[in-house]
Amino acid sequence: MTHPVSRTILLLDIERFSDRDDVEQAYLRRMLYDVTDRALETAGIDETLRTRADRGDSVMELIDANAPVTALLRALLTEVPVQLRALNRMASRSAQMRLRGVVADGYVTVDDLDGWVGSDLNHACRLLDAALLRAALRERPDDFALCVSDSVYQGVVRHDHPGVPASDFHQVTVGTKNGPLTAWLHGPVPPATEDHGERGAGEDHGERGAGEAPGGSGDRPAPATPATPAAPGTPGTPGTPATPGTTKDTEDTRNRPAPAAHRGAPAPGPVLDVNGGSVSFGGGYVAGDQHGVSGGRVTGDVVMGSKTDGDRS
Repeated sequence: MTHPVSRTILLLDIERFSDRDDVEQAYLRRMLYDVTDRALETAGIDETLRTRADRGDSVMELIDANAPVTALLRALLTEVPVQLRALNRMASRSAQMRLRGVVADGYVTVDDLDGWVGSDLNHACRLLDAALLRAALRERPDDFALCVSDSVYQGVVRHDHPGVPASDFHQVTVGTKNGPLTAWLHGPVPPATEDHGERGAGEDHGERGAGEAPGGSGDRPAPATPATPAAPGTPGTPGTPATPGTTKDTEDTRNRPAPAAHRGAPAPGPVLDVNGGSVSFGGGYVAGDQHGVSGGRVTGDVVMGSKTDGDRS
């Protein structure tokens, strides 16, 4: 095991990598390497100043502490979005790539198996996997979301170097199993988000539409259907003369509950309103002994078709 050494830590991760098939994943990995190499070259960080570890859907770079962090941040904020835009413009939807990025610093040790260990590296990985950073990328119109550790912000970003505007970074708190981590997110902060994979209150990122159809599988009941106003001149409508042979009570039946059924039994739920004209049913039978209906209201069961009991003409 080597002695702990100070390094700048760069992590880049492909969004929704596991949703792709093997061919698409292989392509995306090549593109990730290309984007990373070009960004580091733009920052003036050549291969002698960095060590890479492959994580499948992401890449980890340990960068020499003497390499300029300002140049690295400037390249990430300018070069990476341009490269992603160019790649995705020509790629099919399944081959498009969006990235989350983290820049941190700290001490890292390389063990006898060429593995990297260190609490600072662990914290950087937790920032990369944070629900807040994932949500930030989903909310972005572009294809890149960057977060920096508190130490990188305090030592570099807050001094407002050219190309790295401090006002574009916002302080956030990321919950982890070892306690909260303070970090700084570049760009707008998404709605409150719980870490450990839980969705925060007020957060909706397209997994289920916010405008679910009424009466569907959601928790909201279907809204009441507004009553349709009666046409002018309809009996029972305010301001309309009463129909001969009717009383005010019969005029107001539109606004009253259905009357009780035979012998005081509760009236059934469905009510058939007939306003004007005539209604004809196959078999010529409507409930009890009513054979023709013209206007008025029918309550109770409505039978369409033949029926053997009751009076028939």
